[in-house]
Parts: sequence; C-alpha cells; structure tokens
Amino acid sequence: MSWRYLKIEDFCSTGSGGTPSRSKPEYYEGGDIPWIKSGDLKDSTIYDANEYITAAGLENSSAKIVEKDSILIAMYGATVGRLAILGINAATNQAICNIRPDTTIADMKYLYYFLKSKFSYFVENAVGGAQPNISQGLIKSLEVPLPSLSEQKRIAEILDKAADIRQKREQAIKLADDFLRATFLKMFGDPVSNPMGWDVRPLGQHIIHANNGLSRRRKESENTGEVVLRLQDVHYEGIRFDNNLNRIKLTTPEKERFLVANGDILFIRVNGNPDYVGRSAVFEGYKENVYHNDHLIRLKISKEYEPIFLSYFFNHESGKRIISRKIKTSAGQYTISQGGIESLDIYMPPISLQKKFVEIRNSVMNLPYSCNSFTKLYTMLNQKIFSGYL
Repeated sequence: MSWRYLKIEDFCSTGSGGTPSRSKPEYYEGGDIPWIKSGDLKDSTIYDANEYITAAGLENSSAKIVEKDSILIAMYGATVGRLAILGINAATNQAICNIRPDTTIADMKYLYYFLKSKFSYFVENAVGGAQPNISQGLIKSLEVPLPSLSEQKRIAEILDKAADIRQKREQAIKLADDFLRATFLKMFGDPVSNPMGWDVRPLGQHIIHANNGLSRRRKESENTGEVVLRLQDVHYEGIRFDNNLNRIKLTTPEKERFLVANGDILFIRVNGNPDYVGRSAVFEGYKENVYHNDHLIRLKISKEYEPIFLSYFFNHESGKRIISRKIKTSAGQYTISQGGIESLDIYMPPISLQKKFVEIRNSVMNLPYSCNSFTKLYTMLNQKIFSGYL
C-alpha cells in the first residue's frame, strides 16, 4: 500500500480563538454564540456549550466562529492533546487550535483519529512550567500518513466501531462498579458508622505477617530477572501484569524475603498523592514467581478475613477515610507504616458473608479485566493502522 505523508499545514487551515473581556458583562449576558474552552474537549463530538458569548463579545475579542466538522485540539495546561469534533458552529478560546482539512485530500474523521493516536506525542512535547503548552507550529508541522480517500474512510469506520465498543464497555464497567459498591454497603453497612454492629478490632490481631519490599532498584539499562511489583502495578480491580513489568535480578535471600504468595494483600504505603496511599490488591497468581518493592507492604491475613473482602474494604471510600487517619506526611510524601495498618479498626462480618461477597465480586470483575485487554487492543489497533499495517 502506497501512502504519502503531508504536514498538517499543507492540507489544513488552522487557527485559534480568544476570550472576551470578563469585565464586560455585555459580552456574556444573554449571549447565543456557543463558546468552547479547552476543558470542554473530551475526545468526543461537541453539540452544546457550557458558556455562550454575545455578538459584541465576538467582535471585540480574538474569538471567531469555527465551522461545524472542524477538529479542536487543546494546547494548554492539563488538557494538552485532548480533542473534539465540532458538531455545531461555535467560537473557541485561545487555548484551542482548530483544524479543518481539505476534504479532497483528507477525511476529517481519519485525521481526528490520527491526532488522537498522537496524544502522548503532544504531552511529551509540551513546554513551560505551571502551564505546559504546545504551539500551533508544532501541530502544523506534524506529518500525517495519507492513503487514498477511500482507504481513509474505511479506516475511520473501523475506528468508529472500535471506539463505540470501547465506550459501551466503559459504561458497563461503571455500572459494575456502582453495583459492587451498593452490594458491599447492603451486605456489610458503611465501614465508618458500622450500622450492623459488627465486631470491630485492630487489624493487627489478624495479620500473620507484614513486610515492606525490596528497596534496591534496577539500573535503567537493565530489565531482566524476576518480576518485582511496584505501586503502579497495583490497581483497585487487581494487580496488572503488562508488557512493562519491572524485572530485577534478585539474590536468594531477597527472593525468600520478598516473595508474594497467593492471597497476600499488597498495600501502597507511600506516594506524593495521599489518595493513592492505602490502595490495595490481592495477588491471585501469575505464571512465574512475583516479588514486591518497598513502596508496597505485603500482608498475610488470618482465616477470619477473606483477603479480597479486606482489600475491597481498604479501597472503599469509607475505608479510605479510616486509612487517612493513619497517614503521615514528610517532605511532600504521604506514608502509612506497618504500625499504622496494624492499628486500623476494621469491622469483622461473618466469614460466610465475606465469602459470598467475594463470589459476587469475582463474577463482576471478569468484565473490567476484559475491558483492560480491549483497551490495549484498541491502542495497538491505532498504532498498526497509522503505520500502514491494516
């Protein structure tokens, strides 16, 4: 397949907008011109605006009308690289670059998906301190692979279908999360108020073993040896094993000390974000032995608790509040110690009820794992398509 490459500036018109003076209420009050800001760009089609401006606001600022079916890309701050397609005629602020391709050369949807595949590129090339940004120049100089128009439309249709499936799966996951949260509260009650009057004890009474992990790090140039889990591998839905596993050659004593066994709970003990401290997941097996580093505390729990129940407790909003009381801060880092974990007051429902919840959770959690796999496939599909392999 023969594809040509053109810079965006060679086949697209581009521009940016502006912000009418906030000190002039007449530029906003009663306005009927949709005015889009970078925070409104959420990788979707925009059919309405959160804010409107008047004709006077448009005329007395750099804002200008952008036509329907234009592509918008955020250039400033936390939203750098985010996209949207305009489903209406609208004005934008100066933090947005609008892109309109020559439709005899490029299909708009195809270009949108190509730009979406370059999100990491835009983020990595953002410059500046508090408000990293990309320039129109960077966008305009980007080379786009361009097969025939018919092939572009075919590719866009494939990616439309894939995006629709992904969105439906994400919606299903949210419903599953909401269902689990409601089920937990119905079965056990709120962990803080304990309306069912379960026996409450310090967790330390039920910890068989606890230890921090390996403090040694691998060299940047090396990634061989045993799998050593880090905090980024521990997620609410479980431990993720992907292609970026951290590997270190361990000594025999290190292997004996830091081995993770089935049913062990891995508990994040330190992070710059306090919301991450206390996030936990249960190790449920892997194709090879697995170890953990010192950002994680490994807990082995007595038979009075189901590890998955306890991990869900930690990750529940009320459980997080209980954990937050034991978090310390120093030099911008938030931590919880083994002693802090041992002193957590946790309610103890009957083990039979815990097991019932685990059964429900396991049946529901099959969906998120399949969605994680689909997300990886979706990313790979984008990469393959724009490399000319599909």
